[in-house]
Amino acid sequence: MALNSGSRPGVGPYYENHGYQPESVYPPQPPGAHRPYGAYPAQYHPPSVPQYAPRVQTHASTPAVVVSRQPKPRSRTMCSSKTKKALCITFALGAILAGAVLATVLLWKFMEKKRCSTPEMECGSSGTCISPSHWCDGILHCPGGEDENQCVRLYGPNFILQVYSAQRKSWYPVCQDDWTENYGRAACQDMGYRNSFFSSQGIADDSGATSFMKLNKSANNMDLYKKLYHSDVCTSNTVVSLRCIECGVSGKMSNRQSRIVGGSSAALGDWPWQVSLHVQGIHICGGSIITPDWIVTAAHCVEEPLNNPKIWTFAGILRQSFMFYGSGYRVAKVISHPNYDPKTKNNDIALMKLQTPMTFNDKVKPVCLPNPGMMLEPTQSCWISGWGATYEKGKTSEVLNAAMVRLIEPWSCNSKQVYNNLITPAMICAGYLQGSVDSCQGDSGGPLVTLKSSIWWLIGDTSWGSGCAKAYRPGVYANVTLFTDWIYRQMRANS
Repeated sequence: MALNSGSRPGVGPYYENHGYQPESVYPPQPPGAHRPYGAYPAQYHPPSVPQYAPRVQTHASTPAVVVSRQPKPRSRTMCSSKTKKALCITFALGAILAGAVLATVLLWKFMEKKRCSTPEMECGSSGTCISPSHWCDGILHCPGGEDENQCVRLYGPNFILQVYSAQRKSWYPVCQDDWTENYGRAACQDMGYRNSFFSSQGIADDSGATSFMKLNKSANNMDLYKKLYHSDVCTSNTVVSLRCIECGVSGKMSNRQSRIVGGSSAALGDWPWQVSLHVQGIHICGGSIITPDWIVTAAHCVEEPLNNPKIWTFAGILRQSFMFYGSGYRVAKVISHPNYDPKTKNNDIALMKLQTPMTFNDKVKPVCLPNPGMMLEPTQSCWISGWGATYEKGKTSEVLNAAMVRLIEPWSCNSKQVYNNLITPAMICAGYLQGSVDSCQGDSGGPLVTLKSSIWWLIGDTSWGSGCAKAYRPGVYANVTLFTDWIYRQMRANS
């Protein structure tokens, strides 16, 4: 989430998710008044196990008995004669040849099953493997150009469909002229929504575009993107608004101020995307549902040895005592951000793909990923939720709690009195500088959401903090607005 220091007429600074465009995010810090709280030590780093990090019950393991195996003494009579030597050599060569053939067959089978390593993406039928960062960067890396053909995104709170033009190196909205739902379904699949489609309609463009991508229906090519061409005219004067999934819809929230630290419980259906992630039946971290197959959580929750997907299950219900080990959904794959730094907790985001997709209902629903172009106020009201402790060093909560917090501007959170330049562009501060409301241990990976245009958006996941609800020590969250493109890339690569 980048801070735009330029003010619009009558409006103060605002947060804007530029998504795909790296930039400097901090305005010059205004002269700060003297703070009664001491300066944060410059040499401080978030602990290797942060305050919000999971605490797993472990059992002392019994050391394995090491058996020393002595090599057998070499026989003096073996291969002594010339005939025996020839037989030994022939046997040895045959064994080596058989082993090579077997290894070749196994390697071929493995490569046939999976040509590219986990972080890489495959270029269609050519089998060429390239880095995910090379997709939609305006340069052809695949022999057939697949890496630049299917570059789509949703822009702003109205989900305007945009397509990237490699020739003009920019994003353009798609004109509604001749558009059909079949094209919308194809675009959703290319963003990683495997079998999900919600709606496609024409709306007035609010991105300020003067050029559009328009369908050429007479084109014989079946590829959606090869049917699109640049046009300065859009006859319908509307652009495509595409919803791949019905997300960000919540039940009616209670009006009372619930606090994760020292507060009361949430009501059923308030936060239908919130899940509890378990290891051996024990709540470890929180997570957020974004599709029937995918959960967003924090990378520090799945550091070794917790990066094995087989140990994880999850459920989403108000009370921990109603969550039984083995009864929840199983995890098929755990994907941490490749640039996650365990020391500083930078890029603290991870994804979990489920073995079987969830079934949505009134109490289980996804939250919306933040689109590029969304603008949030510097002190935007947000909500956090989780089963974390209700006081510092306390036990995991039995019930789901929620609290309203406010975004804290980067320059303020990076001041000497607060976190002294430990906050990177990949982090968001939220809470209150006076303390009293905060996330706590056990809330890691859980959602930081905000309500905009009557839709709930996931803008952060709980990452770290110094203590719980202390003055001048607000909660720190991974900035999901910077990771939307990365999430879509993982969904595409693992669909």
